[in-house]
Amino acid sequence: MSGLTFVDVCSGAGGLALGLERAGFTPRLLLDIERHACDTLKANRPQWNVLETDLLDFDPVDHPEVYDVDLLSAGLPRVRSSATVTRHSSDMEVRLIQAAAYLVHAVQPRALIIENVHTLVDEDSFAPLRNFLHEELEHLGYELTWFVLNAVEFGVPQDRKQGVLVAVKRRWAEAFRPPRSTVHEHVSVGQALAPSMRSLGWRDADRWAAQATSAAPTLVGGSKAHGGADFGPSGTKAKWQRMGVYTKSFGNELPGPDFIWDPALGDDGLVKITVGQAALLQGFPEDWHFAGGKTARYRQVGNAAPPAVGEALGRAVAEALVGRSHVNAGYTSAT
Repeated sequence: MSGLTFVDVCSGAGGLALGLERAGFTPRLLLDIERHACDTLKANRPQWNVLETDLLDFDPVDHPEVYDVDLLSAGLPRVRSSATVTRHSSDMEVRLIQAAAYLVHAVQPRALIIENVHTLVDEDSFAPLRNFLHEELEHLGYELTWFVLNAVEFGVPQDRKQGVLVAVKRRWAEAFRPPRSTVHEHVSVGQALAPSMRSLGWRDADRWAAQATSAAPTLVGGSKAHGGADFGPSGTKAKWQRMGVYTKSFGNELPGPDFIWDPALGDDGLVKITVGQAALLQGFPEDWHFAGGKTARYRQVGNAAPPAVGEALGRAVAEALVGRSHVNAGYTSAT
């Protein structure tokens, strides 16, 4: 019996796809418009079928491998604000959500996952977009479930809320349940980064980690139009600074044995976090390679869906399609 299969669009650095792989799914096709993101996917999973293209231009007729899959997953670019949905329906982010729905018409997967901003789930100004998705999917035989997940509840050392739509064909829809928290205690920034901070002999690593006791604020990847790697708005930067972290740029290397951590010295006494450490805060494995320069790598990291959340979603969908006992036993086939 073959395993559960999926197609992943707007794949980015592969966070959602990696999580689905851990949940027992095998990708038929992954696509993204960004060259560096595609290079990242190919470097880490040479066996994956990766296509560099715009979702808006994608024609499944030219890629028959996408038909008869169990799942279509889409970690789509964030809708910029609630106001844009009602005022500018042609905005790229909205068009990509619409394109994902139209792709469902052609592919007819057994289930769909769309991941985006948490406000998409219940904010009034997003109602037209939610209504559009209901109209497009319900007549195809899907039942829709909207919910918000926070990555910190799945062992990710980051306070990151994600809005999720799961649509499941009616044959299996009644069995679907949104994933529940997998951890009893949240992982802090200090816990997550202490090993890497120690790795070059930094003597203050443990002292720094002992006071970095909260989860990281939400990492923000931004877009091509918004400069280089950035820690986000002033409120987010203030949270990092309270943990003794430099926020004007990401570091190029880990702190060495001679670095003195002393927030009383101002910026000179704050430790810099590298892009690789930001990836750890998203829950990527340490050996996951990100292609491109510093800015390109950070954008991939900041825009990614944490793999642990992807895994939780994948397991929840798999349990609906094949049953809990089959998933726990490693059997994954809906056909």
